Amino acid sequence: MEQPGIGNVAPNAALVQMAMSYARSRMVCAAARLGVADALGDEARSVDRLAATCQADADALYRLLRALASIGLTEETTPRHFRLTSQGRPLRRGVPHSAWAAVVFWADLLADEWSLLTECVRAGKPAREVRPPDVPSRWSQEPEGDVIFRAVMGTAPAQDYAPIAKAWDFSRARVVADLGGGGGALILAVLELYPHLRGMLVDLEASIEAAKPRFTGEKNALRCELIAADLTQSVPAGADVYMLKHVLHGCDDAEAIGILRNCRAVMPENGALLIIEFILPALVSRADPNLELRLMSDLNMLAVTGGRERSEAEWKTLVEAAGFRVTGVFSAGSELGIVEVGCV
Repeated sequence: MEQPGIGNVAPNAALVQMAMSYARSRMVCAAARLGVADALGDEARSVDRLAATCQADADALYRLLRALASIGLTEETTPRHFRLTSQGRPLRRGVPHSAWAAVVFWADLLADEWSLLTECVRAGKPAREVRPPDVPSRWSQEPEGDVIFRAVMGTAPAQDYAPIAKAWDFSRARVVADLGGGGGALILAVLELYPHLRGMLVDLEASIEAAKPRFTGEKNALRCELIAADLTQSVPAGADVYMLKHVLHGCDDAEAIGILRNCRAVMPENGALLIIEFILPALVSRADPNLELRLMSDLNMLAVTGGRERSEAEWKTLVEAAGFRVTGVFSAGSELGIVEVGCV
């Protein structure tokens, strides 16, 4: 049964429903930006009190809260009084597993880049290169941009990365380096599964500083060295297995080849480099929700970073240009693949 339309829009075909799918995103983003969840806390509160706390127009905030109730994030307990549901609690900033940063990251900062997708496709360039010079980006206006980015990337529990650690045999390795490893979840998952290994977490200095608290008191963290480095400039030596997870998809071919060559310069002849990325099929011939996510990521790279997702053939071409050869391709779950490469 088709969903009813909004306003004067007739009942919508599936295509128009897709066009309207931004509405929930903007609602949730507005709630996050206004601090609605933190203002509600664990109590039912009046719209007038919430409006004062959130510095919002009371009637407009009531309309937002009512809409949020319709999608299960709030509930109206008595007229014009609302409280958070269990689904809405992660919108609070200070709670465990808070989704606040992720909501702002995707629904505000990256949505701003996506708003220029048409121009990105026309020019084959990311949003930063097609944006009118007099229109500032949301990133440039966000004082917490770096904090939000690091809260979203690499902060998942180490056990979430166990399927990757199990998908490749690290038993013969001695030292494994996670390049661009963010918060360190992947290297901690590998060290947990292979107690004989030592690890290296390598990322930009700010990311390493942000990761340090996670490595305080972790039993496996004592076997991991934290190293600040810019992969576009150099890669630290000392490992026999290097990992790049969701790093190269953010790069155009030239930058990706540069990073790969830096890896090649320090990798031992019998070493291995594991490129952990989405691997696109050679042909997209039907609708596929799982594949849709990978292809949305590809467009995200186009708009935001200038990078791209790649097929197995494209990965092969890329690594060969950097002096490597593909020695194996492994599945790391329903979405991720591991492209194992070695020295030529």
